[in-house]
Amino acid sequence: MTGGSYNGGMESVGDVRIDPAVRLGPEEIAAYRRDGYIKVEQLLGPEEVAELREVTDSFVEQSRGVETHTDVFDLEPGHSASQPRLRRLKSPHLRHPAYDRLLHDPRILALVGQLVGPGIRVHGTKLNLKSAGWGSEVDWHQDWAFYPHTNDDVLAVGVAIDDMTTANGCLMVVPGSHHGPTLDHHQAGVFVGSISAAAHAGDGAVPVELPAGGISIHHARLIHGSSPNTSGRPRRLLLFEYAAADAWPLLGPAGGWDAYHAALVAGDEVLVPRVEPAPVRIPLPQPARRGSIYELQSQRLPG
Repeated sequence: MTGGSYNGGMESVGDVRIDPAVRLGPEEIAAYRRDGYIKVEQLLGPEEVAELREVTDSFVEQSRGVETHTDVFDLEPGHSASQPRLRRLKSPHLRHPAYDRLLHDPRILALVGQLVGPGIRVHGTKLNLKSAGWGSEVDWHQDWAFYPHTNDDVLAVGVAIDDMTTANGCLMVVPGSHHGPTLDHHQAGVFVGSISAAAHAGDGAVPVELPAGGISIHHARLIHGSSPNTSGRPRRLLLFEYAAADAWPLLGPAGGWDAYHAALVAGDEVLVPRVEPAPVRIPLPQPARRGSIYELQSQRLPG
């Protein structure tokens, strides 16, 4: 695949407008099917990355004014007004046009459309931040455990706002694990969003290192996680979760039909879901403290 900044020379394929310069090749599509993830070294240009950094910095500044988690901010332990430690901006596409534009960007939708088909729905968005020297780890998990659908044409696109390296806690994945079972993310009878250490979930894991402006795409059933940031450089990752339009969430649309329909970003509405065999575990019951994956995983017992 050829990366680079958006140049406006596009063609239409179905309802997704495709920039020919950023189409996946057969080898990359085959790699996604085989390994459960691919990466695109450079999709955004320097000006786009600079805008995302500026906007993200402004939200970190805003977080100085809150003392606990809100509908917008998820905070690291030790967060304070003098030392803001924002670990997640929730639903960033609702918070600033820069994030929303990228969610609907024809380059990204074109790539997603090649993997899940021309009908695409947004399932959710988040921005995970790991500031220099203290960013939280994310335990091994499968996104599919959080939101099973009637078929597994469900994936996440990660946009690297900073260079992602092993030292600053880049995404780690277990290639091919999306072909396996949906592992148990429960403990003591409740859903904690984390695979137990006994599952040896990290065996064979590889880092997904990317330069700023690059993207990763990973299948919802792929086992993945990330380590704390031990470097002197930040790692901010913007995550867009997309599903095929004919993949119906088994727990129902969280915001009701109107919100579900509004999340359709390419293709036509589907009233007859495509049902295919896929291993499913229901992410219920929830633990005492609900919230982000960080809150869920913090309730997992050691071992």
